[in-house]
Amino acid sequence: MGKNVSDQLVETLVKAGIQRIYAVTGDSLNYINEAVHRNGKIKWIHVRNEETAAFAAGAEAQLIGLACCAGSSGPGHVHLINGLYDAHRSSASVLAIATTIPTKEQGTDYFQETNITRLFDDCSCYNQLVTTPAQFPRMLQAALQHAVQRKGVAVIGLPGDITDLPEVKSETTTTIFKSRPVIRPADDDLLALAELLNTHQKVTIFCGLGAADAHEEIIELAGKLKSPMAYSYKAKMAIQYDNPYEVGLTGLLGIPSAYQSMHECDLLLLLGTDFPYSSFMPIHNKIVQVDINPEHLGRRAKLDLGLCGDVKNTLQILLPLIQAKEDNTFLTKQIEFYKEVKRKLLFYVTDPGKVNAIHPEFVSSVINELADRDAIFTVDTGMCCVWAARYIDGTGERKMLGSFNHGSMANAMPQAIGAALACPGKQVIAFCGDGGLSMLMGDLMTIVQYKLPVKIIVFNNRSLGMVKLEMEVAGIPDNETDLLNPDFAKLAEAMGMYSITVNHPDEVKLAIEKAFLYDGPIIVSVQTDPNALAMPPKVEFNQMKGFASYMGKMIFTGRMDEVFKTVLSNYKHLGEIL
Repeated sequence: MGKNVSDQLVETLVKAGIQRIYAVTGDSLNYINEAVHRNGKIKWIHVRNEETAAFAAGAEAQLIGLACCAGSSGPGHVHLINGLYDAHRSSASVLAIATTIPTKEQGTDYFQETNITRLFDDCSCYNQLVTTPAQFPRMLQAALQHAVQRKGVAVIGLPGDITDLPEVKSETTTTIFKSRPVIRPADDDLLALAELLNTHQKVTIFCGLGAADAHEEIIELAGKLKSPMAYSYKAKMAIQYDNPYEVGLTGLLGIPSAYQSMHECDLLLLLGTDFPYSSFMPIHNKIVQVDINPEHLGRRAKLDLGLCGDVKNTLQILLPLIQAKEDNTFLTKQIEFYKEVKRKLLFYVTDPGKVNAIHPEFVSSVINELADRDAIFTVDTGMCCVWAARYIDGTGERKMLGSFNHGSMANAMPQAIGAALACPGKQVIAFCGDGGLSMLMGDLMTIVQYKLPVKIIVFNNRSLGMVKLEMEVAGIPDNETDLLNPDFAKLAEAMGMYSITVNHPDEVKLAIEKAFLYDGPIIVSVQTDPNALAMPPKVEFNQMKGFASYMGKMIFTGRMDEVFKTVLSNYKHLGEIL
């Protein structure tokens, strides 16, 4: 019997280096499933929800370069959407196979019919529907090439009936070319950049993920310029380690030292960053940006100079043009302030909280202390993101994944699945909010089924913590933010997963130690303080006004006990802002 289109698909994926397809099997995917097992060189990862499949594939792609997920007709591939948005906005090279209804039924409002090209157009760099077997091999090659080179999601719409038709050999290449060109600004532009850096005494460097491969060059540049160095959340693991010039991260989850360094400098140098929060960017000093994507230049800040180039390639040519500065007054001031900020961050580490109200900062610091030097962290959006941002340190080997651009809930546990499969042998730690974990809780069974040794730490504060804080600073009572949670430990045990519940601060370290030593998946549910606040690096007057209004409304509506708990839990923060 000859090979069909499904066989051709699987053989091409194997050749491209894809090791897994994350999917829920069924109807229009069945022939592909059969081809996967017939081939034997690629594995089908049977998740419980296709959203998990897309998140897991996105995580795998960010760690090892290229991954694949799939969804069957209609609802199956619609479930992929949220995870694919996250992957695409994270520049993750993901191939999404969206199988569809039979070709003869298309355009008739048939059962489970969707318009593939409209559906995925906003979260992909390639999005096409196959209509004949002759098209398929070239379209698949184009999709893979787009995913790899444009670093995004490529979608192949594939009718189920075509998957069982005889293959048609491609008339063109089926090789995936992973080309890495050298991209840097023109010589005149580099001279202009060097002139600006050499003639300004107070220079701050701000690094994004695009600077991750240039750690050595950036350290050398900061040393010559006597520059403090801030970074985005996505860049922290790559930039923070062995860095005598770092002053932390800025943004909503950042700290005051990075904000101050960026606002007190004469010249701000942005390297490989598309940092989205323009309100944290200075407006009175000069700003220069270097980014490999020229369309990013100037869309977040008012630039004096914008240059297209890979950060590492650019700095290798720029460094000989830079004159070493002697005066380190500005750098010393910023570093000293950073030390003071870090001292204040340790306040809730030395005061770990009380029974059923454990400070999440303390929990994060313990995880940081005990985690492997090359651990992979996945962090849910919300308060978990804050605690990981402020208390997990980069080592040069650790990785941290989150929904940093898309901002989706429920990402940490699915991303941990992809991370564990992509990097066997590495410690994978998921910072899960109770709200986030509840959304896709069924895929805990995927972790158990594939025996993935993921360490899930649930910050169980019984609330949507970040939403609660948003409402508080807006002066709105935090209605509908409380969560009625299950007993996560009992739930895990019912699924065949080992579990630990932590109610007392004194139990935290022993529980984390046990979890990290345990050879298998585990949930550690920590009863954290639901009133813990996370102050941004700069508190605006309207936020202070809103918070005061919130406290007043809570008192007048009879919720004085909650006001009292908030004050007790955050007396250090509130003393600084009220």
